[in-house]
Amino acid sequence: MDFREIYDACDVAGKANVEGFTPDAMIVQQHENMMDDNSSVVKGYVVPDGPCGFAWVNIKPGNNAFCRWLKANDFGRTDSYYGGVTVWVSDYNQSMQKKEKYADGFVNKLKELMPNLKAYSMSRMD
Repeated sequence: MDFREIYDACDVAGKANVEGFTPDAMIVQQHENMMDDNSSVVKGYVVPDGPCGFAWVNIKPGNNAFCRWLKANDFGRTDSYYGGVTVWVSDYNQSMQKKEKYADGFVNKLKELMPNLKAYSMSRMD
């Protein structure tokens, strides 16, 4: 497989991992006194896609041929904080849980196709 085929297979695996997944809804409440959680609730909202956040795939070592290809083709960028190369998950609006599912599927497929690389699914809440 060439690098484009590997990337595409990982992308398909990530999307398949999200298919049929329903995130845990997030409930947001506005209290009468924002400094007192025991005060009366004035408004409530349900966010069906769950918490807002980000997810990405981190791949190491960042100087291998696949990572260089990812950067050269704008699929990845050097990660100055974690090291290696990061592939950002930009689909699924702000749903952190869906982004995490995609990243998990991507990583699992990448480890299957390129077991010599270290790949991690990472996320943070917004």
